[in-house]
Amino acid sequence: MAIIETPCRKICVMDPASGLCTGCGRTLDEIARWAIYPPEVRHRVMAELPERMKRFQRKTELPEPL
Repeated sequence: MAIIETPCRKICVMDPASGLCTGCGRTLDEIARWAIYPPEVRHRVMAELPERMKRFQRKTELPEPL
């Protein structure tokens, strides 16, 4: 049985505004289907995650104090 690479960080909290997991950046559908996705789909999603997390983190950062 092959080991499937996963971005899961065991911080499984879904952000309702973005629909993304705050730990890994995947959607609930991606998380649910991860084990059945073909490798090329998992690789595509993995490549998108850093940008998703950047966008998510920018939205959750507090504004600079005045």
